[in-house]
Amino acid sequence: MEKKFIPLSVPNFSGKEKEYVNDAVVSEWVSTGGSLVGEFEKKLAEYTGMPTAVACNSGTSGLHLAQMVAGVAPGDEVLAPALTFIAAVNPIRYVFAEPVFIGCDDTLCMDPDAAEAFLRDSCEMRDGKCYNKKTGKHVSAMVVVHVFGNMAAMERFVPMAKQYGLVLIEDATEALGTYYTEGELKGKMAGTIGDVGVYSFNGNKIVTTGAGGMLVSNHPDWAERARYLSTQAKDDLVQFYHGAVGYNYRLTNVQAAMGLAQMEQLEGFIAHKMELYKFYKNALDGKNGYRILPFRTDIRSNHWFFSLYLEDARHDRDTLIHKLSDEEKIQTRPVWALINEQKPYVDNEAHGMEKAEDYRAKIVNLPCSTNLSLEDAQRVVDALLAY
Repeated sequence: MEKKFIPLSVPNFSGKEKEYVNDAVVSEWVSTGGSLVGEFEKKLAEYTGMPTAVACNSGTSGLHLAQMVAGVAPGDEVLAPALTFIAAVNPIRYVFAEPVFIGCDDTLCMDPDAAEAFLRDSCEMRDGKCYNKKTGKHVSAMVVVHVFGNMAAMERFVPMAKQYGLVLIEDATEALGTYYTEGELKGKMAGTIGDVGVYSFNGNKIVTTGAGGMLVSNHPDWAERARYLSTQAKDDLVQFYHGAVGYNYRLTNVQAAMGLAQMEQLEGFIAHKMELYKFYKNALDGKNGYRILPFRTDIRSNHWFFSLYLEDARHDRDTLIHKLSDEEKIQTRPVWALINEQKPYVDNEAHGMEKAEDYRAKIVNLPCSTNLSLEDAQRVVDALLAY
């Protein structure tokens, strides 16, 4: 009997998605018009505790808008993580700025020690602005990514950004539902702590609209500027006057319908993710040369992705991935290739890469869908323990 395929991460449409999408189709409001986009924005803003939210057609477009409303200018430099998906970094180039890459700490998020060392030792302050002493360029912002639903060290990055006059952009595309449970930032959600934050609703995210994103900001005028730019910068809806170069970045009404149904299930999705994570941790951590990487203990993580660390040198990452795929029909993946090693960015500065290089070589992401059964998770465990 052929083995059942276990995917890495797939959508879970067990709620009212079909009902809401059908209503949108019947209403004939299927594009960027219609009331559901606004309802989805309101729902997301309420959930995150923000005054408003701006829907867009991807997390990437949201990050592009974030760079623009934050005032990142051509020729500027922006601190960015090397261990992340490249969509977190490409928008820096969209606005003709350049990333300076920073390695990760044990959360897999940007290392605050390495970032602080770069700012302290490689930069200087002039007239309240930070400049890279090597290049002479203005360092105007930092992009912090909450990798796999963990929380980056915002308790460090917020004062760091203030000290050096940097705009703090949060890439929370993987971290909807993650929040602090302790400390000065207790109750604060990923994406709501810096100047501007972005979420993603891509197909493998914990909440999906197929494709889509959402921008929030602690500067109301920034959010409204993002909304304006995302809808072609229209000054007059009748006469088609435009006050700036705008973008077709708006979410559709059909996608918003799906998003509303997904948001109704978010806390249930997170609860199941947490159950799966604990199952894997109990079954694999410290066994057969494996370690399950932890999430921070002072947060409630959404547990979006789970990372198996190959602690024993006898395990080869790519051999394990192919064995699981070919023999067991189990989909896994390595963590991303480091961005500072990618062809478009090989000439950019990079600092504190040791841990990022190690995690890149030794992490395998395990199946973690919100509809993955414990029975199928046991199949994954059995296959790993047999290797």
